[in-house]
Amino acid sequence: MSRLNKILILCFNLVILFIFSISHTGEKSDILPKGDEMAARPIVEVLKDHARDLMSIPGVVGAGQALCEGKPCIKVFVIKKTPDLDQKIPKTLDGYPVVIEETGEVKALPKN
Repeated sequence: MSRLNKILILCFNLVILFIFSISHTGEKSDILPKGDEMAARPIVEVLKDHARDLMSIPGVVGAGQALCEGKPCIKVFVIKKTPDLDQKIPKTLDGYPVVIEETGEVKALPKN
């Protein structure tokens, strides 16, 4: 994969992360998970710390914060969901559940 493609994919993932982050601004109750297991840090910090590791897994095309069953979670977007990816991607990160979502390949838009 060329350096430009890697940069474009990274930029795309940062945009997704930014969109998820601002969509929850002001919703203080959604910053930390509810229920039995409480995270010590906001989900944005957890994503920032783990995004590079998640993106280094072959087949992963993005990661961001979301709501899963009304609770904050981390979504990992993959080209194709496989048993191998199920093993490589953690089930939780710092107390937040991780959900794998199959999206297909992500490609940068051509320059005009």
